[in-house]
Amino acid sequence: MKLFNKRGCAGVRLLAVAGLLGLLGACGSPVKSFVSQEEFGSTVTYSRLFDATPPQTCEAARRALLSQGYIIGAAREDMVEGRKSFQPEPESHLQMEIRVVCAPDSPDGKVSLGFVTALQDVYALKKSNNSASLGVGALGSVSLPFSSSNDAMVKVGSRTISSDVFYERFFDLVRRYLVVDSPAN
Repeated sequence: MKLFNKRGCAGVRLLAVAGLLGLLGACGSPVKSFVSQEEFGSTVTYSRLFDATPPQTCEAARRALLSQGYIIGAAREDMVEGRKSFQPEPESHLQMEIRVVCAPDSPDGKVSLGFVTALQDVYALKKSNNSASLGVGALGSVSLPFSSSNDAMVKVGSRTISSDVFYERFFDLVRRYLVVDSPAN
């Protein structure tokens, strides 16, 4: 007794392959897509012109960061990086990193352009419980439970600060340190 003719076997094979592909497709998780978050435009939020050389501008930026409690991670004539930590709540931690890049903007190098970006990372306290038991062979099957918990700060978010007011205050502080350091004073 024959159950399938040649055409029936091909149909069954085709169904089996389609089902297998369907199962494989279901195993993979869909890739989440996001709308573009960047819109390039002519904005002056992140940069300002300074009547100073790039090394003078970066030195003023370094002093501005130090005056606000930032720890300087790198300081060169053309770039400064500073980092500061905050703890607004017992189980939350924020870390701000500011990077300043100083570039010449005039042929004689006496005018510079300062580019500043501030990145804020958010951490939260995550607790995980661990348990173990101790078996004592000489006494039989006696187990003594031990439990502990581990606390860890886990990064839960990161964003670039885009506030015009934030950057304007920083640039004003940099200008103040440039005025203090000028040879005329």
